[in-house]
Amino acid sequence: MGTVKKGVRFSSGPLMLNDFFQNYFISPGYNIVNTGIYSLTLVFGVYLIFLLLKRLKVKIDKNLAIAIAPFVIFGSSMRVIVDSKLIESFLFVSPTIYIIISIFTLTCLSMTVFLEKKYKIPYYQILFAAGLMFALLPLLAIQIINFYGSLLVLIFLLPWLAFLIIAKWSPENKLVFFIHMFDAVTTFTSIEFFGYMEQHVVPLFFINQFGSFSFVLVKALAIFLILISIDRYCKDRKFKNYLKLIIGILGATTGIRDFLRMLALV
Repeated sequence: MGTVKKGVRFSSGPLMLNDFFQNYFISPGYNIVNTGIYSLTLVFGVYLIFLLLKRLKVKIDKNLAIAIAPFVIFGSSMRVIVDSKLIESFLFVSPTIYIIISIFTLTCLSMTVFLEKKYKIPYYQILFAAGLMFALLPLLAIQIINFYGSLLVLIFLLPWLAFLIIAKWSPENKLVFFIHMFDAVTTFTSIEFFGYMEQHVVPLFFINQFGSFSFVLVKALAIFLILISIDRYCKDRKFKNYLKLIIGILGATTGIRDFLRMLALV
């Protein structure tokens, strides 16, 4: 559970700075301070990645989304490997893991773009194959024992699937919305049926105040409004696609991690 540490001493010099980092970054859990700084860092990093994609002349489309999907699974499953105590390293816990996997993915992307220019093989085919190979390594090491949990997630997802089938919405919006509903439903199922606890500040607030199912409803409303706003106010087609890709990735990373963790009961 994310907590806000109290009692930071307002002394001067290195001691005050040491206390600040100890209370808000080194001590386990999320709080308002580190959540805010991580969020600002994320926004800055997202913009830099967009500039890199433009420089590489990579088209932001379904081919890119499919190609990097295995890398998202790779990062999430590596986090579960750490949860399972199979590996103990600060490199594969939040937020470090996001930086490591992002740099690794962008490096692979740059290499495959170079190979495409040299050998005329579509970069996304090479990237997908490489990502799949990396993703399989941690996935095969995770011991799946909780099939009941996967059944519950499927049951609770059915109403949202029905909604998306009848909704008159673009395919990319439906996919992004579904990914976040998968994340929200997995969180709800993990908390209500298997004793897990939410760590992030904003979801924790709603869960503590209104119960775990409130997170599903709040997230559905939030993602719906975000996607509607992007369609209405973002005029740059490339940047619009990029924003939706990033939002989908953010939902997938936590959703897949929580789902695999619940299946392994770690």
